[in-house]
Amino acid sequence: MIITTNGGKAFDTQKDLTAPERHVLQKLFAWQDMADSVEQFREKREEALQKGWNNSGPITASVALKLIANYMENKVIDRLKKKSNRRTI
Repeated sequence: MIITTNGGKAFDTQKDLTAPERHVLQKLFAWQDMADSVEQFREKREEALQKGWNNSGPITASVALKLIANYMENKVIDRLKKKSNRRTI
């Protein structure tokens, strides 16, 4: 899968992330759509990094994973803003 951030940086998850990082990324995709707040998304990101793949222990996020997670966090912020704006209309 190719992920392109808002800054135009493209990452090939097969090449740029380790298997444990891809596992964390899968969890983050779910939380990107389910998180009720940016804080919750951040908590789930840290929890996934601490638990690792099948509770194998902490994962140190590469630069690529950090940039992708920040991009996803911004998408959470945008989603929550849209949701908030719909309530005020």
